Amino acid sequence: MSIRSKIKKNLFAIISIGLALVVMTGFLLSNDGLARFGEIMQNLQVHWFALALCAAVGTWLLEGFVQGIFCRRVDKKWTYGRSFSVGMTGYLYSALTPFSTGGQPMQIYYMGKMGMDVGKAGAVIAMKSLVYQVVMVLYSLVVVVTQVRFFQANITDFSFLTVIGLISNVLFISAIFLFILSEKMTDKILRFGIRWLYRLKLCKRPLKRYHGIHSQLAMFHGSSKMLGRSWRLYLSTGLLTVVQMTVNSLITYFLYRSFNLSGESAFVMISAQVFVNMVSAFVPLPGASAGAEVSFYLFFGSFFGKLYIAPALFLWRTISYYFNILFGVAFCYWGDRKYSVRRGKPAEAEPAAGE
Repeated sequence: MSIRSKIKKNLFAIISIGLALVVMTGFLLSNDGLARFGEIMQNLQVHWFALALCAAVGTWLLEGFVQGIFCRRVDKKWTYGRSFSVGMTGYLYSALTPFSTGGQPMQIYYMGKMGMDVGKAGAVIAMKSLVYQVVMVLYSLVVVVTQVRFFQANITDFSFLTVIGLISNVLFISAIFLFILSEKMTDKILRFGIRWLYRLKLCKRPLKRYHGIHSQLAMFHGSSKMLGRSWRLYLSTGLLTVVQMTVNSLITYFLYRSFNLSGESAFVMISAQVFVNMVSAFVPLPGASAGAEVSFYLFFGSFFGKLYIAPALFLWRTISYYFNILFGVAFCYWGDRKYSVRRGKPAEAEPAAGE
């Protein structure tokens, strides 16, 4: 594939990443942010900044653990290395596609390349996504109950942002539940979609396409039923997801302390970060470009102040977004080379953690 073809294929992602860079640069140049950034870097508390980087790495590692618990449920030979690679693949493609829609399909694709049945891979990803969204909503509700007065006093339009974020997440959870629990409804939606794609001349051989997808969905529903019988599975992955969200949210607090700032509790800043993630999750641009930056500015402006909010935004976005792309590419390539069974040689089995 030529360079021009690659650029054309990824044009939307390139434009969105460029937009995020423009937005961050705009914040950085406002209020003398660039000069302030240089001053901050000279006086940066390195140990706190190192903790922010460790929190990012910890988030990736926990993603692999949660992924691995689900995968081991349907494939006892599945290894942590595969789970970690698939998790980083999800971070990469979620950062490059609208509504983060590319992360899950690409994870299923790479899990298939690593030898997992596609129906089982779809079940794993769907159930993991469901657990993540449920935990995020519950986490956000706890934050609303415990910190509502603080945020209402300090965040403009806090109630509006809360309602929009919670409704979006509840609708997403409902869609996944429908897909998992109602095989008949899923089949009706599939028939309707195939029919309209055929009428729009976007789908050739509709019957063949339908039977191919239907067979995979049948396998998916079977795997979902198998996963759905274990409450311990959801409890363990749910608790790990809470830890993962907390570790990820600590990135901002560690940046706050690395700026020689203090006075705000870690829990309040974790709560603010959970809301930033929830509100920006459904922004229809790769990596929630613009939405993430504006949400961060609204929620953390009172913590960092006008002098420090732009540098804080720049560093937070670099660690939580651009690092996902950079290291996602590296580990996606590594995982494909090491574990793919479609390259002519089977992947080597690794001992499971703890064995």
